[in-house]
Amino acid sequence: MEIDLSQFHQVFFEESLEGLDAMEEVLLDLEGEADAESINTIFRAAHSIKGGSSTFHFQEIADFTHLLETLLDEMRDGKRQINKEIVDLLLKSVDEIRKMISHIQNDEPVGDSHKELESFFSELLSGESSAEGSEKESESIDIDESESKFYEIDFFPEPYILETGNEPFRMFRELAALGEITVSANLEKLPDFDSLKPESCYLSWKIILDTDAQQSQIEEIFEWVEDDCELKINQFAGVSLETQPEPISTEPSSMTQASSEKNQAAAVPGKSLDILDSAVPSKQLQLEQTKKPESKAAKAPSASIRVGIDKVDGLIDLVGELVITQSMLGQLGDNFDMSKLNQLISGLAELEQNTRELQESIMRIRMLPIGFVFNRMPRLVRDLSSKLGKNVRLEISGESTELDKTVMEQIGDPLTHLVRNALDHGLETAERRIESGKDPEGTLRLNAFHQGGNIVIEVADDGGGINPQIIYDKAVERGLIQPGADIPKEQILSLIMEPGFSTAAVISDVSGRGVGMDVVKRNINNLGGSVEIHSELGEGTTFTIRLPLTLAILDGQLIEVSGEVYVVPLVSIVESIPMSKVEVSRIAGNMKVYKMDDGYIPIIDLTREFQIKGQSPSNEEGLLAIVEGENRKVALEINQLLGQQQVVIKSLETHYKSIQGVSGATILGDGKVALILDVVGLARRASESAAGSNSQVA
Repeated sequence: MEIDLSQFHQVFFEESLEGLDAMEEVLLDLEGEADAESINTIFRAAHSIKGGSSTFHFQEIADFTHLLETLLDEMRDGKRQINKEIVDLLLKSVDEIRKMISHIQNDEPVGDSHKELESFFSELLSGESSAEGSEKESESIDIDESESKFYEIDFFPEPYILETGNEPFRMFRELAALGEITVSANLEKLPDFDSLKPESCYLSWKIILDTDAQQSQIEEIFEWVEDDCELKINQFAGVSLETQPEPISTEPSSMTQASSEKNQAAAVPGKSLDILDSAVPSKQLQLEQTKKPESKAAKAPSASIRVGIDKVDGLIDLVGELVITQSMLGQLGDNFDMSKLNQLISGLAELEQNTRELQESIMRIRMLPIGFVFNRMPRLVRDLSSKLGKNVRLEISGESTELDKTVMEQIGDPLTHLVRNALDHGLETAERRIESGKDPEGTLRLNAFHQGGNIVIEVADDGGGINPQIIYDKAVERGLIQPGADIPKEQILSLIMEPGFSTAAVISDVSGRGVGMDVVKRNINNLGGSVEIHSELGEGTTFTIRLPLTLAILDGQLIEVSGEVYVVPLVSIVESIPMSKVEVSRIAGNMKVYKMDDGYIPIIDLTREFQIKGQSPSNEEGLLAIVEGENRKVALEINQLLGQQQVVIKSLETHYKSIQGVSGATILGDGKVALILDVVGLARRASESAAGSNSQVA
């Protein structure tokens, strides 16, 4: 039965991309100090990718990785010096393999972009081999390197080798690429048909190879299965393949004869059998490519997540508890009477607890370490700092901090923007840092940690900082603020995230067009988060991003406004104050404000904003809920606080349309729909309403 290997393609893609990430991480550390273990790590990753791509007939990747592996082998043996140029070449190779995998994932042709690197590899390897000819000649053992050598290879695989996805026939084909071979199978351990297990390997092989290759090249082919077999390689001279048993011909006329010989061999223990389908010189062997059906559209890569076995075990235990509770409640329902009321209440309480624990366990499955995002930054910092001519040290901490997979997928681009801007605008050149009395090497720090129900990500540099006066002057020039306006420093700094706002004197291909920082702010706001900027001139700048741990579940505070129930994110609430104790003022036409210690806070009448039928909360019974978002506080007029609960967020835009001041909706325990308020959107909505009222008054 032929196995459909395409079902394993996605696993190969994921493992290969993980291997490439590991290669890149080690390569970035290789320039400073190259140790044997680091090179072995890179070699193992490349070898795994090569073996997998050969198994699945992705021959372009296999051939390219083979050249990469040859260079790594020379580095491992100390024959090639490791320098910046070699590391750059290997990093380009990692990028190229990623590109090839992406093309194959989308059923697209791999293309020829890797050919240039292949040519460079071939020239590099051939040029170095000639320089080392004298050394190799002195190490040879009475065998002329220019002549063919014969190897006798005894290959005894473990019975389970087929279960690991390793096919001996594939290794024979790779050997055939080195020269002429004859392969004989030993059927001594082949059991009777009744005892035969299709997934087990009962055969062993003896291979005679006529080649001018080195023994290390032969060992390299079997390195993939070195722990799954017993291997003996003996080199000798003066033997011709003509003295060995004739290989079976693949001509149709000889197939019957081959079949009969096979049956005879199976009947006589110890009888050897030639199995390699090659009577022609083996260098002409071509690995057959499996033709894929043409696809009209590119395939979207299937999303997957790697989950620790402890989390899966926890889920299984919880499901078991739920089954027990369900069975108990089912029995109560069959013959229920009031004497079983206490049992019913106890069962329902247990069901509630199990459901809550199941929800938390499922959410933990979606949680991944932010290191998946942070790990792409060392390469970015290395390439960009080299391009800008700056010396930069990247420090990463908190990479094990977990957040929801959906949030992590969307935070990558904003973080990349911030890192690029820190490198281009924040950190100075070595010369300017020395003039300022600083270390010539700048420092860029990435940090992540949990704070309350949020994850906090910091991007900090020790560069020149942001000059608020330059931003202020630019904002006045663009008409964003009035000349002479007294504005807090934090608000001035936040202007750099306005669309099109840039203070760069020179526009480069890195930054300076005012596109990027506004995208950062918008993307973070779309995730329900906020970004703060703290900067000291001459000391550096820190961007602080606050994000919810998950976009699926929210800790909310239920509020009632004129008979309607709304949900306010619990982390946004500062305090609640009886309206009877509040002194309200009116400014800008008809906007009500409340004076707190740190300034005036606008008051939003939700009854009027959302056009709710009914009266606004009275001063005698109503409350002001002070909420905060993006460093802006607003007060909401409400009737009462109902309680706190976790709510499952449903997208309002998907099912209806986007509404300013509303971030989503949820279904309450009684089946009613409650809107989830967006504090930042409400503040903007109130400001726009006040501006409209003010213009009408004028």
